[in-house]
This record gives sequence, C-alpha cells and structure tokens, in this order.
Amino acid sequence: MNLLEKEKLINEAAERFENAPVEELLAFAVDTFPNITLACSFGAEDVALVHMLQKVRPGTDIFYLDTDYHFKETYETRDALAAKYNVNFVQVKPKLTPEEQAALHGEELWKSDPNKCCNIRKVDPLTDILGKYEAWITGIRRDQAPTRANAKKVEYDVKFGLVKFNPLASWTSEDVWNYIRENEVPYNPLHDRNFPSIGCEQCTRPVAPGEDPRAGRWAGSEKTECGLHK
Repeated sequence: MNLLEKEKLINEAAERFENAPVEELLAFAVDTFPNITLACSFGAEDVALVHMLQKVRPGTDIFYLDTDYHFKETYETRDALAAKYNVNFVQVKPKLTPEEQAALHGEELWKSDPNKCCNIRKVDPLTDILGKYEAWITGIRRDQAPTRANAKKVEYDVKFGLVKFNPLASWTSEDVWNYIRENEVPYNPLHDRNFPSIGCEQCTRPVAPGEDPRAGRWAGSEKTECGLHK
C-alpha cells in the first residue's frame, strides 16, 4: 500500500481500536501486517503482551535489545517466558562489545554521556532490526511519562519509518498488574522490589514511595527516555 493508503488505515484504526479490547487490536495488527514484531524489554507491560500474542498469533516474532548490561533478573524473566510460552526471543545486540565501547569512548560511558551509550546499545540496534519489518508493537502507556502522553493506539513511527502499535496506551499500571495476576504471567521480580521501570543495571535504581515511577531511570541526570520512542 502507498503512503496515503497507509495513513488512512492508521487513522481509521487508531479511532476504531481506541476503546476495543487489546486482543482485537493485536489480531488486526498481525493480520494487516504479517511482517510485524513485538519489542520486548521484559517489563510488566511487555510480558502481558507476550501472553496476549500467544493467544492471538503464536509464532509472531518477538525481539529484545540485549545491551549486555541487563539485570540477571531480566534474563531470568526472559527464560521463564520462553519456557512457559515456547517463545524463541530474537536477541538483538549492539555492534560494540562493552570492552570495545570502553576502548573507544571511555569507561562507564553511561555516566559521562548516557545518550551516546543508549544510542550505541539500544537505538542503533533497534534501527537495524526494525528495518526488517513493516510494523512493530510496543508496550508504552500514556501515563508512564509526559513524553508518551499523546501516544495513539496506532500511529506512524516517523523515526523508524514503519507502523507502530501501542495496544496498552490507554491502560493504567493497575490494569497491567491485574492482567498479569489473573493470567499468571511470569514477570520480573525486581518489580516487587520497588523497580516499576527497569532498564540497564548501571542506570536503574529503586523508586522511593511517592516518586515518579520512572524516577529510577537515569537518576541524577536530565535524561528521561532512551531514544526508542519519540
């Protein structure tokens, strides 16, 4: 389909599925764009989507960005999901190893230039993997951050040049956790230790009572997003 046809489809779908069950939107997404993938960080939203996708279309590609700096609990969550749902998660790695990055850009780049570190270990690998697809599915929610407040259920991702589905955009954190508990979905145990948002081990800390849920990400800097979502 050409760009105008795609834009029309996106606008109509965004309106049609705004208040529809998530599974209906997922079914539409995989039927309309067979060459689609789910981006999974193994956070609460993404594990819920992994479970839903197995009901709607088992075998749909699911990838994760392996930055080499994840918590061991994140890898354990990956393995628990793979075992329960028989999913072969596609591992996407940066071009540079941690040692090569340190040699080129200095030790602990996440401290001296967190944006560059995220670009090397997340944004560039994401750009490469998304270049193979027509559409992608994410777990972002509008109430996670001001930068996500205007996310539509279906939109055109200008940054990466493909259709983007955000099935959980209108959900609250409570909605996500109700779904996880009701369906006994494996989840990252760090969530039970005051980590509502989990990134790389070096850049994520627990969140104190009353703090913003994303306050533990890149604490002490002005950075609020890794650059994967505009």
